[in-house]
Amino acid sequence: MEIKEPIRHGNHYHIYNRGNNGIDIFLETENYYHFLRLYAKCIEPIAETFAWCLLKNHFHILVKIKERIEINESELSYNTTEKPKLIDPSRQFSHLFNSYTQAINKRYNRTGSLFETTFERKLVSSEMYF
Repeated sequence: MEIKEPIRHGNHYHIYNRGNNGIDIFLETENYYHFLRLYAKCIEPIAETFAWCLLKNHFHILVKIKERIEINESELSYNTTEKPKLIDPSRQFSHLFNSYTQAINKRYNRTGSLFETTFERKLVSSEMYF
């Protein structure tokens, strides 16, 4: 199993993934809206979003992860805990993708992975890549 580099505070990242075996991850218009609502809940408190592109079977997101001191913990909400011990950007993205997968699986009476792999991330290290 490939160990991915953790997402670090203060850096810009290109986050992306696609449907398992190339399947559609957005099956109807409401799915896009639901993904964006979950995104607002999980990611907006910890990152500044510069661009996103949601396509039928994959997505791309360009973000800058906020520094720890910039994150307002009261904006984060969880179902299983009142306050996390540590705000981990990688875990926040995992919450987003797991929540979305669970919603799609329930809505369309399906099981298993929606996404092909653990989400991909590339450090944006140049103005040209940005």
